Amino acid sequence: MDKQQLKDKIVSGNISLGIELGSTRIKSVLVTDDFQTIASGDFIWENELDNGIWTYSLDKVWNGIQTSYANMAREIHDSYGVDVKNIGSIGVSAMMHGYMPFDKNGKLLVPFRTWRNNITGQAADKLTELFDFNIPERWSIAHLYQAVLNNESHIDDVDFITSLAGYVTWKISGKKVLGIGDASGVFPIDNNTKTYDTSMLKKFNDLDLIKARPWDIQDVLPDVLLAGDTAGQLTRDGAKLIDASGQLEAGSLIAPPEGDAGTGMVSTNAVKVRTGNVSAGTSAFSMVVLDEPMKSVHRDIDIVTTPDGAPVAMVHINNGSSDINAWVSLFNEFSKLLGVQLSPNDLYGTLFSESVKGDQDAGGLVNFSYLSGENITRVPEGRPMFVRKPDAKMNLANFIKTQLYSAFAPLKIGMDILLREEHIKTNVLIAQGGLFKTPVVAQQVLADALDTPITVMDNAGEGGPWGMAILALYAVNKETGESLSSYLENKVFKDATGATLNPVPESVAGYDKFIDNYKAALPAEQNAVESMKMNK
Repeated sequence: MDKQQLKDKIVSGNISLGIELGSTRIKSVLVTDDFQTIASGDFIWENELDNGIWTYSLDKVWNGIQTSYANMAREIHDSYGVDVKNIGSIGVSAMMHGYMPFDKNGKLLVPFRTWRNNITGQAADKLTELFDFNIPERWSIAHLYQAVLNNESHIDDVDFITSLAGYVTWKISGKKVLGIGDASGVFPIDNNTKTYDTSMLKKFNDLDLIKARPWDIQDVLPDVLLAGDTAGQLTRDGAKLIDASGQLEAGSLIAPPEGDAGTGMVSTNAVKVRTGNVSAGTSAFSMVVLDEPMKSVHRDIDIVTTPDGAPVAMVHINNGSSDINAWVSLFNEFSKLLGVQLSPNDLYGTLFSESVKGDQDAGGLVNFSYLSGENITRVPEGRPMFVRKPDAKMNLANFIKTQLYSAFAPLKIGMDILLREEHIKTNVLIAQGGLFKTPVVAQQVLADALDTPITVMDNAGEGGPWGMAILALYAVNKETGESLSSYLENKVFKDATGATLNPVPESVAGYDKFIDNYKAALPAEQNAVESMKMNK
């Protein structure tokens, strides 16, 4: 498609906007109706630890959206000489889970409690037992019930709870809805009815502490939509919230809001049964679309859904690349002291490449990359920690290899349950995320860690906001009877290519030895939480 054709699509509105509010970046991606990215903009942000709670302010949510959109619109103007005014469809995705309760006047009752908080253990345990279904600490229903158990002052004023993507969609369209994938991290989904499980809703309402509340849980939850449904239209006020310049017109179709897990599945073409994907960024998670129910309830395995409602086994870890980034930043400071300026690509590329020279077991070094708590290893709060025995082989290659190994360690522990206990098989496991921007190295580590072939597609850099834009296009163009998997397979990814790396037996054995050391050192990490108290 030449430049004039692209310009015509922009002017006519044959374009789709995907906005994703990730853990470290808010990104806006504009896509044509043939799935080509033509512009993007972003905004860097960080969560804040406020009185022991990981949160983001609502002011930063909207400042970030407006900044990322403005940067995208500026790129369009500079490249094509036109302004973005009419967008055919818009979709919003964001980090899943967490707690955003609002009163009847639309006021947020407590600061947004993100997925990163490990403060709902009591509620999660009680609800898991009640439902005979795993309720992780991150899930919205666990946060709501924990607030009830804590008798928090706001609890009787709750009128509505939602996710971050649901909040933004509500404000730009007026609709209190969620895509089913995002909804599945709020409350368990019935795979047959494609909405919240009614038997579990009743069990929750029948709890004594819930009976005493002035609300019914079903009235508090957002409505559930499937991929291809419509979540209203962009309102005038919503357009101003996105585009502070006022040029964006109202009327765009709004797609059901999704979580970053759902957009990750879409952007890796992993929504079919027996497909799976791994996303590795600030947090990390693996998703496997199930062809049969799991045999047991596992506290380390979430059951969520694809954006079209198929059941998915999810292993979620709270900590991914943050500790690697911290160490790389330290090396960057040192290089600057020496008068050497390195680009991020050169810095990460050099260090990751050096790791290949390390011992297969990382020389006996161990690292816990826990900026926040980690459910899978039962660590309630973050205490990043590097530890080694005196006879460990301490060198740069082993040190960097340890950082990469540790980024996937809790994921490996969770995935072993799926692969070895539940014997769940995948036809393909596709990886995406910032760790894979440096070619080959992290991809090979992941293949060895999971003892599974890993594919990185050529479009892996497109990521979640692109996946959300694709879901918005699907909502516009859905043909009668065409499934999401068919749409992705036959239209979006029909010419896609990728590279697959297979596990190397000696590296698999080395990683297993690393994991043995990792598990042996876990009590030290757990004790650090008790002995090194955080300042509240």
